Amino acid sequence: MTGSSIRVNVHASCVAIRGRGVLLLGPSHAGKSDLALRLLDGGAQLLADDRCELFVRGGKLHARPPRTIAGLLELRGIGIIRVAHIQSAAIAMTVRLGRKRQPRLPEPEFYAAPKALSGMQPVPQIMVNGAEPSAPARIRAALDAFARGAFRDTFNLE
Repeated sequence: MTGSSIRVNVHASCVAIRGRGVLLLGPSHAGKSDLALRLLDGGAQLLADDRCELFVRGGKLHARPPRTIAGLLELRGIGIIRVAHIQSAAIAMTVRLGRKRQPRLPEPEFYAAPKALSGMQPVPQIMVNGAEPSAPARIRAALDAFARGAFRDTFNLE
């Protein structure tokens, strides 16, 4: 079986910002859905909330929503609503949610994909406190910086 035919279901939310997938990772109650909602409010598109199916195609990590929850977004304290969503996206960056204080200049990190997803190009990962008001702006800025190659030397990206 090749990497492209293997799909792994992970606990994560995912949005696309200008066509580039951003995988939001963290434990339950870390604020993935809330951060996804704030990113959607800023123009992102929902790919999946709470669970994502990951797969490798052409050496790149991709995500798609599980069929049973496609287009659904949980709004804590309100309920589950149906929203427009996209079917898949290549993952350009992952965001690990955490509440601890972040170092000013962290060492570069890459997403440690499940072992079943072999043969994929490295995906940069940043750590963000999703509760901070600046979290959506920080994610968009980092995503744009990766796209421009601003971190090329730091992250050893080709």
